[in-house]
Amino acid sequence: MAKPGNTGLGRIIRATFYSIQGLRSAWRHEAAFRQELILMLVLTPLAFVVGQGLTQQLLLIMVGWLVVIVEVLNSAIEAVVDRIGAELHELSGRAKDLGSAAVFLALALNLVLWLGMAGRNLLHLW
Repeated sequence: MAKPGNTGLGRIIRATFYSIQGLRSAWRHEAAFRQELILMLVLTPLAFVVGQGLTQQLLLIMVGWLVVIVEVLNSAIEAVVDRIGAELHELSGRAKDLGSAAVFLALALNLVLWLGMAGRNLLHLW
């Protein structure tokens, strides 16, 4: 249910502000986010070298940025778990491990796609 007065252009402006605030927070507090963002800033132009045609290029870019998106979600999970308390709890550990697993899977998907396309398009392996 929407909050009263939280509609239209004002809602979009506030949502944009909160999103920028989240990106700044991720940059400031999350080393993994910084590393993955820098990697994607390098890989994005390389997608136009590795990918043959717009579809492949966009796929390489999208799967790369997926890593950054999943990292932001993982950081959010970690922040909420840490906010709840510092004591060890099985569910807290599981939540953090699942978030980490999601980042790992996104990175693995990224690696497989980049290696596959580079192998096919640049090295003509298959």
